[in-house]
Amino acid sequence: MTAASVAAGRAAVICAVGAALPPHTVSNADLTARLETTDEWIRSRTGITQRHVAGADLSTTDLAVRAGAQALADSEPVTVEALVVATTTPDRCCPATAPAVATRLGLTGIPAYDLAAGCTGFLYALTTAAGLIAAGTVRTVLVIGADRLAALPDPEDRTTVPLFGDGAGAVVLRHGRADEAGALGPVVLGSDGAGAGLIRASRPGALHMDGGEVFRHAVDRMSTASRQATAAAGWELGDVDRLVPHQANSRITAFVARRLGVPEDRQLSNIAETGNTGAASIPLLLARSAADGRLKPGHRTLLTAFGAGLTWGATTLTWPGLSPQPPTQRSRT
Repeated sequence: MTAASVAAGRAAVICAVGAALPPHTVSNADLTARLETTDEWIRSRTGITQRHVAGADLSTTDLAVRAGAQALADSEPVTVEALVVATTTPDRCCPATAPAVATRLGLTGIPAYDLAAGCTGFLYALTTAAGLIAAGTVRTVLVIGADRLAALPDPEDRTTVPLFGDGAGAVVLRHGRADEAGALGPVVLGSDGAGAGLIRASRPGALHMDGGEVFRHAVDRMSTASRQATAAAGWELGDVDRLVPHQANSRITAFVARRLGVPEDRQLSNIAETGNTGAASIPLLLARSAADGRLKPGHRTLLTAFGAGLTWGATTLTWPGLSPQPPTQRSRT
């Protein structure tokens, strides 16, 4: 497990957020009509009541473009110089998703590439983007997490189908000072390929997940990474105003928060409305919480995630004065 931070005096600062969700929702009632399950069973074990699901006419690229466009529209007057797209569900193996997203956003010519780190993908992408800024390679980066996870489970598997939804979230990072609001703190990242078989999918409809082991690893890894990230930032856990965890399962969030001593009123969540959206979950939650006032300027914020790989990570920042719009849910780009 490693911790990294940007060079002294040269920080990556979040200056805009954006989000996009498919307009179509699938409720627990919709699932119980075709699966051997109940609304109470789903809610008590996951905290999910509905999820947004993309139709055949809405690709990962489409979702990434919508979230990216919103972040660009809400950003300060900046010229984006690079794009990183975190996704486990690209539209194709080759070419990558990011160049197409860049071109559709009017950013043709900039470096653009994909990054795959499961549900930790957004934190890995943030770190990569911050590294580009720290190295002086670019001064601004658009980071997007986009996934269409709803198609991965076997449609008859009542234990995994309720978990997943589709969506995209984005942030714009700019060169700035380490002591200003929005600056990313030290980042803790880790992986363990020995657990690769715990979450795997060879194709849509073929997801395998060992729920009990995933739960145990997620709580352990997220808790440890969070402690390391806050310590590296010079924070006590009691300094955390808002915990922003990957939205995998409400019970995982509760256990992580309990281990960290973060009270319920400081925990942010939107899993009830979105389900697990993979690499999109943290930026979606940031955008939603900033828009509805749960995340306010000056809040000391802890981000943490766990995903397939196995991968995990955490970082800190003081939330800047951003006022994003609600996630776009238009039927067309």
